Formats: sequence, structure tokens, C-alpha cells
Amino acid sequence: MIELDSLTALFPKMERPALDAISATIRPGKITGLVGPDGAGKTTLLRLLAGLLVPTSGRATAFGYDVTKQTSRTREFLGYMPQKFGLYEDLTVIENLSLYAKLRNLPRSQRKERFEELLEFTGLARFADRLARRLSGGMKQKLGLACALITPPRLLLLDEPGVGVDPLSRRELWRMVREQVDDETIALWSTAYLDEAEQFDEAILLNEGTILFSGEPKKLTQGLEGRVLRVMNVESSCRRETVARLTRHKEVVDATIQGSSIRATMTRPYDPVNDSTALFDGRRVELTTPRFEDGFIERLGGASFDDEKSVRQRFSLECGTDAVVVADRLTKKFGAFVAASEVSFEIKPGEIFGLLGPNGAGKSTTFKMLCGLLKPTSGDGYVGGTSLRNAPGAARARLGYMAQKFSLYGDLSVRENLNFYAGVYGLSPRKRREEISRALGEYGLEGFADAKSGALPLGYKQRLALATATIHAPDALFLDEPTSGVDPLARREFWNRVNRFAAQGVAVLVTTHFMDEAEYCDRLALILDGCKIAEGTPDELKASAASEGNTDPTLEDAFVQLIRRGREGS
Repeated sequence: MIELDSLTALFPKMERPALDAISATIRPGKITGLVGPDGAGKTTLLRLLAGLLVPTSGRATAFGYDVTKQTSRTREFLGYMPQKFGLYEDLTVIENLSLYAKLRNLPRSQRKERFEELLEFTGLARFADRLARRLSGGMKQKLGLACALITPPRLLLLDEPGVGVDPLSRRELWRMVREQVDDETIALWSTAYLDEAEQFDEAILLNEGTILFSGEPKKLTQGLEGRVLRVMNVESSCRRETVARLTRHKEVVDATIQGSSIRATMTRPYDPVNDSTALFDGRRVELTTPRFEDGFIERLGGASFDDEKSVRQRFSLECGTDAVVVADRLTKKFGAFVAASEVSFEIKPGEIFGLLGPNGAGKSTTFKMLCGLLKPTSGDGYVGGTSLRNAPGAARARLGYMAQKFSLYGDLSVRENLNFYAGVYGLSPRKRREEISRALGEYGLEGFADAKSGALPLGYKQRLALATATIHAPDALFLDEPTSGVDPLARREFWNRVNRFAAQGVAVLVTTHFMDEAEYCDRLALILDGCKIAEGTPDELKASAASEGNTDPTLEDAFVQLIRRGREGS
């Protein structure tokens, strides 16, 4: 087993420890989850166990060996998969496996058989000669896992392996890890996906370097019975405002959009006689089963946001058409390969439109064409009535773009980044000063104004990225997997802001692998092999995937089912 005894990690210039005297026992034969907000200490703990960091004080042992003093022994049975793709992108799949086999001293006589096993196990056999950089996100994660398993480990450390991976690929990763765990193996898996947390055998909930909870995930929801409910059939015109109002209420711990309904957690049991009228405007309310995420949010003090720092900027739409964003038979070919084929949809003012699909399906290509980053082979895209093919510069000036990865200038301060982007968008010096001052206040960045952007915590990097994307009051906001790797509270804060943009008439296009996040969208399009295979509201897509065995599917169930149908029909 793993024993943590008052384990502490304190880094220079940090106000508090990354890990603050934590103690825990992690037993073999289980997949144990590390769950917690950004900066909670999850990655620090995994790096300590991998022998990559030395604790300030305390002790950690794995299978009887001190991970600090006996690192060479612990690494003999260790498999480690870091958070970021750590393989060599200029090497092929098989070359990466060969490199790891040499590093782990796998006997040459065993390599061919082991490579064949891992390639078959991960489904990468057909891609053995493909460069790692040309793999999809899901395939990269599978290759990372294969390299971690090159010699069968007794201790498998996985640092957020599902980040940026579509639901179908995440299920495959789960299957692969589950098959590796036996009575003598420990798998420690950190995650930002709370629906994953419910699948762990044990879960450790970290926050600010301390353990808030440790045990079976279902125990975290004890005491929530009768307090979690769904407000049914909320009109789309007032759905976002209703969530904002409930989130501010002192008796509501959390509130999120779930298709046409609103999911809410209360501080006390629901009273059907008095609460429906007082809190929910007389709408029909149904109690629902508590989830790990409900207990998680409550342990962190609930999701409450200060309206004074919400988005106050007013947007003036002059698009001259009912739709702000139009994809008109967008097609992109790379040689003989068709990445996107005649993809069409429209986004109206104030509408949030979600673009979903498995890794490598073509949604990023479609997204980039609409951003003016890729020129379509045929078809066209329009933003505010301006053609991206004929006037790409003018069209791009009408939109705000937030990339999946932090793409601002890390060596510039927060203020300097805001100033640079305000200048790029052509704001006058006076307007620039006004908008920078507004952005620093509304996004809670005043205390970081002169700090280098690259050193910001992930949640604050996300705030800065959104502030720069909207500093010029765009007609449309394009968000490419904007909350990948961000903790649930930061995600709620982010969507609180996006909802307010939409309420002011901004058209929002978002790609995401979080299916609970896709519930915030008014409509969704599902892309597979470059083609749009489904479009509709979240509830419509869920209804299309219903079956006798699953009469009330989740959006993830619908995603998986629709993708499988699409592949069977192709």
C-alpha cells in the first residue's frame, strides 16, 4: 500500500503549502481518485510519489519503500503518465515505445511481443508508424498510457489523463486502466471530470493542500438526499437568469443548467408546499439522485458569484441578419483527406451553440475556418454578415477568440497583455485605458495586474484569456474547449460570465468535451468524420438516444450512442 504520513510540500514564494501535512492510506486492488480544484495539490502529490519532488517534511512509502530515500527501488515498479503529453512528437508511435522500453530496461527479447500487446490493447496497431504529433488527443493519451505500461507497474500514477479527451475515448481509457488493476496494483488517477470521480473505488478530495474527504465516492453524497432537485421545463428565455438568481439565494448551494431543466442543490431538504412558489416561480420540481459533484461543491462552500464583478459591458449588434454566425457548406481538404465536408449551421444573437465530436472528427477544423484561421476549400463562413472568405480581417474583427491552450504572452504582465490585444483590435488610447481598467475589475485581476501572465494560476489564466477575447465588445465569442483542466468552481464562474454575454446578445460558439457543460448550450451539432451527423437541443439529442435499456440517457450516453450509430452507418 501507499502510506502518507504528515506529507508537506512548501515551494519558495508560496503563501501556503502545496501539501499541508496530509496523511492517508491508499490500498492496492483499487483505482483511487485524486479530486480537487486547480492548485489543490494533486500534481504535487503525484510528483512526490514518482520521486520527481522531495517533500519539505513528512514521509511517503510505496509497498514499504520510502519514495524519497529509495527512489531507484520504487521506480522499478512505477508507471507514470504526466498531465501534459510528455512523449516525443517527432517520433512515431513504435519509436516512442522503443525508447521507453530501453529506458525501463525491458529485455530486447521481450520487446516485440510487449509492443504487439500494447498496440492491440490501445487500438494503436494501425498507427504504429504515425508521428506522435499527428495523433488525435485521445490517441496521444492512449500512447502515453502504453508507455507508462511498458513494464507492468505495481504503482500506476495518472495525472489527469482524460483532459481534452472526448467521452468515448475516456471510456476506453477507463477500460484499459481497469484491466491493469489487480490485487497487487495501485492506480492513482487525478481528474477534473467529476463524473469520472463516481467511478473510482476510493476518492481523495484535496483543497488548498489539505484533505477534505477520503473514502468511497458515494459516501460524499450522504446527507444530500432530499436536497438535490431539478426544476423542470424552464423557458430558454429565462433559463440563465433563473440560474443566476438561484445561485445568489442563501438557501441554494449550487445551480446549473441541464438542458431545459435546472439542477439545484439546497442547504436543507426541499419543501414541495412552500419552496416551489417562493424559489421556483411555481414550476414543477422533481427530486433527483445526488452526484459526487454535488457533494464536492458543498464541501468547497458552494458556487456563489459576486454580481458586482459580473459582466456589465453592453454589446451593440449590427450584423444585419438574423444569424450572427453562419457556416455555409464549409469544406476543408488536405490533399485527398477531407477534414470537414459541407458543414452548415447558424447561430443567432444571444444563442450558445455547441460543437461536439470525438477527437479527430473535424470540429476543430470547422472551428478554425469560422475563426478565419483556415481558408475553406469550398463553402464560406460569415460573422456579422461579413464573409470570412472575401473579407477575413473584417470578419475576425467582429469576433472574440479564446484558444484551448493558454495562448497569451507569458512574459508580458496581465496589464500588458490586455493593452496589446486592445491595440490589435484598434481601440483608441482613451478607450483602451477604460476597457483595461474595466477588465481588471470585473475579472478580479487587479491584484495580478503587474504579474507575468505565464505565472498565473490556471483559473486566472482563463479569466485573462476571456478578458482579452472580449475587450473589443465582439458580436460573436468563439471558445475552443475553454475549461479543459479547470476545476468545477472555476468552470461555474466562467459559465456565469458566458451566460451574461449571451444575455446581452452575443452569439457564442463553443467546443467542449465536458457533457455537463454542453448542457448549457441552446443547441448542439455533433461532428463525425468531417460530417455533421446530428443537430438539436441537448434534450432532443438525449431523446434520440433513448432505448428500452436506458429510457433517460445522459448527454454523454447520447454522445456515445450517436457516435456509434454514425460509425456503424458509415
